[in-house]
Amino acid sequence: MVLNRGGSISAEPRINDRIRVPEVRLVGPSGEQVGIVPLAKALELAQEYDLDLVEVAANARPPVCKLMDYGKFKYESAMKAREARKNQAHTVIKEMKLRPKIDPHDYDTKKGHVVRFLKQGDKVKITIMFRGREQSRPELGFRLLQRLAEDVQDLGFVESNPKQDGRNMIMVLGPHKKKTEAMAEAREAQAARKAERQGAAPAEQEQAAEEPAEA
Repeated sequence: MVLNRGGSISAEPRINDRIRVPEVRLVGPSGEQVGIVPLAKALELAQEYDLDLVEVAANARPPVCKLMDYGKFKYESAMKAREARKNQAHTVIKEMKLRPKIDPHDYDTKKGHVVRFLKQGDKVKITIMFRGREQSRPELGFRLLQRLAEDVQDLGFVESNPKQDGRNMIMVLGPHKKKTEAMAEAREAQAARKAERQGAAPAEQEQAAEEPAEA
């Protein structure tokens, strides 16, 4: 029976003097294969290079160790993980509600919102709300959903066909563009606008300098 007396097990790899094996398979600073060497020799090389000896494959026989700047490696790994979290795309479902007898102006406004959502890479749940006698005319809602799907077909597709849900009729539109692509394009457009503004400012200053002062 084995008792856990030391608390949680660290996920950190063993480095330098914490490595307790007679020999290791050594990988050099540039990824070159040095071969199997005694641990003492590997530690000596690490000291010569002013680097750390890091165990990268503890279960190998013998364990694989690499010469590296472990502090720099940890920092770069943390930055990559942070960037990955920043760019992680979360699926978002937006919702747009319409009435079956919507007037043209309201329809155009609602359609504009749907277009914006699809361009951002988001799904859109379209809900047609029936009231009173409208519930006996489901074809009105169906035709309206078909019309909307056709109007935005360049940006999205019908992911879930129209279906009745109590007093409502629901359809889900999915974007052709992935969320990550939409985010990347948005960042590029923002950077382009910023560069354009910065480029316009010196031009305005130069024009102002060329204009003669009034007497």
